Amino acid sequence: MTTAFDLVLFDCDGVLVDSEAISARCVAEALRQAGYDIDEAGVHARFMGISNPTMCAIIEGEMGRPLPAGFLEALRARLISAAEDELRPVEGVREVVDHLAIPCCVASSSNPDRVRRYLELTHLDHRLGRHIFSATMVAQGKPAPDLFLHAAKAMGARPDRSVVIEDSIAGVRAGKAAGMTVFGFTGAGHVDGAVHGPRLLAAGADLVFDAMAALPDLLARPLPAHGHPPQNPPESR
Repeated sequence: MTTAFDLVLFDCDGVLVDSEAISARCVAEALRQAGYDIDEAGVHARFMGISNPTMCAIIEGEMGRPLPAGFLEALRARLISAAEDELRPVEGVREVVDHLAIPCCVASSSNPDRVRRYLELTHLDHRLGRHIFSATMVAQGKPAPDLFLHAAKAMGARPDRSVVIEDSIAGVRAGKAAGMTVFGFTGAGHVDGAVHGPRLLAAGADLVFDAMAALPDLLARPLPAHGHPPQNPPESR
């Protein structure tokens, strides 16, 4: 495969693993128990793609008081417990990561221990488990570019030869702020691609796709000329 890229940076939740619906349910339940009224749709709309510590800081500012002691640790345990029973890989992702010739890594807002467990549960750890980068490793998480820049530097890749695969607006903005190409992904179970795809394009994604099996061909495809609006690839399912 001929490609202009030297590195693929995968987000985890909603890109490698179909976890966003699980996460939104668990987060909404935990926050309601802590006295903050929010539903799953609200979690998706407000906090998708950002780290849980950042989410908690926002909520504590709104509530005017801290969340209960140990909230983040209890939430992490709740998420992993639910994932043990429910988590599935995104359709087609195993085959893609097994056959990509380009170096790959994971750059996620989630805690690295949770990312590692999610990769183990979905049998993706053999290819991606050695190169996990988390928002816990940098000063600012998404939508700041810090995480992607840190990951690219550690992997020995230039930002302008790196491509980010993201499902969130915060992640798209972070990738573009890092000077990278960004492919928006809408193929996981938590999004309506017809609605979310245009949002990712508006946030700066270079293109949007809805089937992971299409990724190798997209990596080999010339990108639209700078300054021209990107076009979605044909619907793949």
